[in-house]
Amino acid sequence: MDDLKSTYLYREIHEQPQILQQLIEKETQSIAALGKLIKRSGVGHVVIAARGSSDNVGRYAKYLFGAVNGLSVGLATPSLFTIYQKPPKLNNAMVLGISQSGQSPDIVAVLDQARQQGALTVSITNDVHSPLADMAVHTVNMHAGLERSVAATKTYTASLMAIAMLSAQMAGASEKWDQLIALPEAVAQTLALDSAALEAAARWRFADRCVVIGRGYNYATAFELALKLKELTYIIAEPYSPADLLHGPFALVERDFPVLVIAPQGKMLPNINHLLRELHQAGADTLIISDDEALLHLGDACLPLPW
Repeated sequence: MDDLKSTYLYREIHEQPQILQQLIEKETQSIAALGKLIKRSGVGHVVIAARGSSDNVGRYAKYLFGAVNGLSVGLATPSLFTIYQKPPKLNNAMVLGISQSGQSPDIVAVLDQARQQGALTVSITNDVHSPLADMAVHTVNMHAGLERSVAATKTYTASLMAIAMLSAQMAGASEKWDQLIALPEAVAQTLALDSAALEAAARWRFADRCVVIGRGYNYATAFELALKLKELTYIIAEPYSPADLLHGPFALVERDFPVLVIAPQGKMLPNINHLLRELHQAGADTLIISDDEALLHLGDACLPLPW
């Protein structure tokens, strides 16, 4: 553990509660102004341009903006703008670019075309002087500080928080703001599980493949966790929703096949519960991340969430 604590990755992971708190304190007024601008602009749908971890933030936004704000959300296809030179029509859209560095030429190209078409352009970035920020009418600053690790951590969660703040602002939902204000402390409590996570990880130290399960709001989490496993451990990790895994890909699952399941309480829990029983019958080796006591008992290993 001492060796881990000396790495940029570990330190940046543990900066997350502070970064989220700063985002609330420094960007609430800016996001409130953005929410008013969106309403005045008559936005009917959202197009998100992103890559890598930021693409997974977009997957989260699809669920949140859809469920809370009634907005349809699509992920842009940058090559249509840059290689094929056939950009789709962006009428009545808010085009949102998400990039930690703000330097990605293809993401900037999407916002450039959006501005030419008269669409509302917004960026979420960690560099307010970047080309992406320059291309946007409104920019949300992550306030995450320099991220040295190759794997995005604090900028990923800062982007998620920015999306959640914007959604709550557009909805005018005070109870959602209360939940967001409590989030930095909840993240701090979760980070206190690092010893338990290290113990759980030891179980899979010889694994070279796995699947990661998440659904609904945590579908994005499954994609991001699979990406982190590939980046940091070189495991071939594939993300699935329970519905998708139970089709053809379930043929992959054999005895002791590693399956990581993200399953906090919520509407998707019965669906995931059904999948876990199928996995148990197939002999899979399951690691469950959840705050539901009954569900945790279905796993071969577990990480109980503290809230």
